[in-house]
Amino acid sequence: MGKLTKTVARERRHKRLRQKIAGTAERPRVSVHISNKNMRVQVIDDDTKKTLVSASTLSADFKKTGAKASTVKGAEAIGTLIAEKAKAAGITNAVFDRGGFSFHGKVKAIAESARKNGLKI
Repeated sequence: MGKLTKTVARERRHKRLRQKIAGTAERPRVSVHISNKNMRVQVIDDDTKKTLVSASTLSADFKKTGAKASTVKGAEAIGTLIAEKAKAAGITNAVFDRGGFSFHGKVKAIAESARKNGLKI
């Protein structure tokens, strides 16, 4: 076994989380991935293995908000975008998958912003 890097440790935590969390058609999974520069959020139905809605700091919708991609303000903007897109797709309830990241900072900002804009997590 190789050296335990931050990335490997996060992937292990995410694997453990995914054993307990699964998205269904009625309550899909909100998956978060954060890199040093960008953030991606997807609403996934694990039964059909389909992404229903997605938002990213690289998308045109995000760029219209004027927020910086790697900040907590950017995370709040992504949370708002994903909640609006989910509502438009008829999704009101979801399960939050933090992706092995700890629930603070950007991850927390995404979740709280999505909740504030009508997505029940």
